[in-house]
Amino acid sequence: MAKKKVNVVTMGCSKNLVDSEVLLSQLERGKWEVVHDADGTGFDAVVINTCGFIHDAKQESINTILDYADAKSRGEIGKLFVMGCLSERYLKELETEIPEVDRYFGKFDLKAIAGELKVAYDPEYIYERKITTPSHFAYLKISEGCNRSCGFCAIPLMTGRHRSRPIDDLVKETRYLAKRGVKELLIIAQDLSYYGIDLCGKNQLAELVTAVSEVPGIEWIRLHYLYPSRFPYSILPVMRENPKVCRYLDMPLQHIADPVLKRMLRQVTREETENLIRRVKEEVPGVALRTTMLVGYPGETAEDFETLRQFITEARFDRLGVFPYSHEEGTYAFRKYADDVPEEVKQARADEIMALQQQISLELNQDKIGLKFRVIIDRKEGDFYVGRTQFDSPEVDGEVLVTSSQLLTPGQFCQVKITGAEEYDLFGTVTE
Repeated sequence: MAKKKVNVVTMGCSKNLVDSEVLLSQLERGKWEVVHDADGTGFDAVVINTCGFIHDAKQESINTILDYADAKSRGEIGKLFVMGCLSERYLKELETEIPEVDRYFGKFDLKAIAGELKVAYDPEYIYERKITTPSHFAYLKISEGCNRSCGFCAIPLMTGRHRSRPIDDLVKETRYLAKRGVKELLIIAQDLSYYGIDLCGKNQLAELVTAVSEVPGIEWIRLHYLYPSRFPYSILPVMRENPKVCRYLDMPLQHIADPVLKRMLRQVTREETENLIRRVKEEVPGVALRTTMLVGYPGETAEDFETLRQFITEARFDRLGVFPYSHEEGTYAFRKYADDVPEEVKQARADEIMALQQQISLELNQDKIGLKFRVIIDRKEGDFYVGRTQFDSPEVDGEVLVTSSQLLTPGQFCQVKITGAEEYDLFGTVTE
């Protein structure tokens, strides 16, 4: 008898991806044939793991649900289920507006979804995820939820309070990933700066990173999403002294003008932020800083924006993304302020910041010409092998287009001399 086939479709962030990987593993153990983000139809069941963060992400999730609902009405797929942040946030509305979906689940209902598909959910195997990334890198989600109350952010409405996973559990999962061939570990959470506080009253990120770095096979560890307020300074010596920890720090600042930071409830000032950046660079020489900025927040004046623009000009971040503000129901900003910056102004400000960062990125990349870097190979495209330095995270940062006289394979490390540079990508040749 042929196995039934289920397609799990993931929208949104890497934290959602980890949830999908856990679900895929459970369903596969339950004798389903599982695929991830597969095209086409003919599936006995489709599970859509949605994103509910900002308007564009929500609309993309809704459009995906509607597309599969149409396929279901034509008899091209069997059951249709929806899970994740969007259905956690808008369950009643979705049930009313798109009744073609067989059942909606929240973000943390993996056991219930498995049960709906006649699979006994086994918590003993939650570490044994079905990896959907290239086999040499994987995400390690170390906590759920968020204790921050940033004015613009709806995530705590969907994920609840911060809940750290114990170090022993995370080391166990890391060992499993390493045995599967994972060499690069991307440590993720909504906020790494809170890790361990709920478990023992203090931040344990340094202890966790040290523990997982001792797992054989892991060669790079990368940190995503440390907030500037309550920053865990104990991680800096680990970044500096542990050769497995990439000198790469993803720290979303959102803004720098004090009036905006205050209205955002960021619990940090411009002076404190600048002192933090200075200390990070002093304690971890050569560190690459990635950040995100938010423009068009309620009350952001032309002067506030100019303060931000000047700060970015002077700070010269290695990596920077920018988002126009989205007025989200249930947030502090939605309740407190009018959405008073016109959409065209938001977009113009975002475009200006990205043009500025593009020039900064080009100049920083040009400074790398002639230097040698350790590069991990991700794939081959045409005449080039495509890889990354320790200063580049997959999916979100630049890449190195590598030429080599020898055969290279994904997950292989090699020394590369940089021979050319564009705004985001580098060109190089293998030297050994």
